[in-house]
Amino acid sequence: MNRSPAAAPAPRTPSVAISLLPVLALVGLLALNVLVFESADNQVVLLAAAAFAAVLAKTVLKRPWADLEDGVVKAVASTLQACFILMTVGMLIAVWVKAGVVPLMVVLGLKLISPAWFLLTACVVCCVISSATGSSWTTAGTVGVALVHVGGALGVDPGMAAGAVVSGAYFGDKMSPLSDTTNLAPAMAGATLLEHVRHMFWTVTPALVLALAGYAFLGGKHDGAADALAGADAVRRTLEANFPQTLVLLAPPALVLLLILRRVGAIPALLAGTAAAAALGVATGGPAPLDPAEGVDVVLKKLPPGLAGYLKSVDDYLAASFNGSVAPATLAAPSDLSEAAATVAQERVIGLVDGKGGMKGMMGTVALIFCALAFGGVMERSGMLGALASAILRLVRGTGSLIAAVVFTCFGVNVLASDQYMSIVVPGRMFRRAFLDRGLHPKNLSRALEDSGTVTSALIPWNTCGAQMSTVLGVGAAVYAPYAFLNWLCPLVSIVYGVTGFTIARLAPDEAAKLREA
Repeated sequence: MNRSPAAAPAPRTPSVAISLLPVLALVGLLALNVLVFESADNQVVLLAAAAFAAVLAKTVLKRPWADLEDGVVKAVASTLQACFILMTVGMLIAVWVKAGVVPLMVVLGLKLISPAWFLLTACVVCCVISSATGSSWTTAGTVGVALVHVGGALGVDPGMAAGAVVSGAYFGDKMSPLSDTTNLAPAMAGATLLEHVRHMFWTVTPALVLALAGYAFLGGKHDGAADALAGADAVRRTLEANFPQTLVLLAPPALVLLLILRRVGAIPALLAGTAAAAALGVATGGPAPLDPAEGVDVVLKKLPPGLAGYLKSVDDYLAASFNGSVAPATLAAPSDLSEAAATVAQERVIGLVDGKGGMKGMMGTVALIFCALAFGGVMERSGMLGALASAILRLVRGTGSLIAAVVFTCFGVNVLASDQYMSIVVPGRMFRRAFLDRGLHPKNLSRALEDSGTVTSALIPWNTCGAQMSTVLGVGAAVYAPYAFLNWLCPLVSIVYGVTGFTIARLAPDEAAKLREA
């Protein structure tokens, strides 16, 4: 007699205790990796935590492996566009350095910005660019790179410089109607884009004012000592001696900005900026010290030597940059500098041009993103992420605690799922009904999602945003996070408003009932 196969056991609903185990495992492994092994590479740690969460979900919660695998695949697939943008930014940075775009921007910055006002200026500039483009990644990967190096030449702490850039970059990311998160948050909360943007001005304005005041205070403590200013001047003149100094090289950044404003798309805009810089590098001759003397392919040997060398080096830069290939002796130095001062200036310039960008240089960050999303995908599909979020919701008593619950949940999802979009989608779905039940307008929820989910993503080293900012700016997230004032002031202001009731919009009973039925 044939027997029908036994039915698979029904998946269990995870308890809070079970759901915390992968979190504790991740925290423990990260602490071991950082404190004991002194490593900043967390790919293996995140993958190990994902494996532990998957084993727990399979054996204890009876989740089918195919379901967990599908969750991981979909989580990774959701960020493929971001990964392509990251690789494209790598190529763009490398070619902008090679062609002289970034060096020219640094020279102009050193001429125009004083040390005392650098941090405030850097934040304001990035606010303007990110508001125009709607992209924190594009802002950091273009003007942000140049600003960090300007700060280095002026003797400004790299963490402070990167923090100011990140603050400005995320101002536009959360406020610009062109930003994907600015459109995603009201969609999840049930608000309109216009009322969402207007409502955010109440929280972002005091946060930005306080951030700028902080940067002005830190800049005022930077006394612009004579030796620091002399060093910055030596770097500027060394750059001028080795790179083309023509304003035509500002055309690639202008092209990227124009295409993004015309909503062409980030990847086409960045590729166009890369191609434009490579073409201008040919027209201006390119910086001779970076051209390879030998190893030019047979086809390139038929071209003029200078052009052949330039094209070969651009190709190398697109792939991996010239890491360790530039020696101080190959760079010209101003004749009036002492040997010691010339050496210092040459080494600083090499720090700017050597080993910057390239597609291969971004692959470690892409691997970090994939491993982080593997953990987030398992946690989300197994129900453990939802169990933790629901436990937070049970603690809510009033409007203040509800807003605080949204803020902390968004931050927690950024930590656990390592993805900015999930930190908006998951809490948005979870808290939407709770806001309506309390007669609170959906724009309160959409504002809280952006005040926490969007901006805190850049503060977490293994989050896609934190990893990208660290890689592009060359400063670790743990280093710049204390100085990214806007990114942690926005959540605090949002909580204060929730507790005090200031600017909290309410619905009439019939409006709330209508929205609940929608």
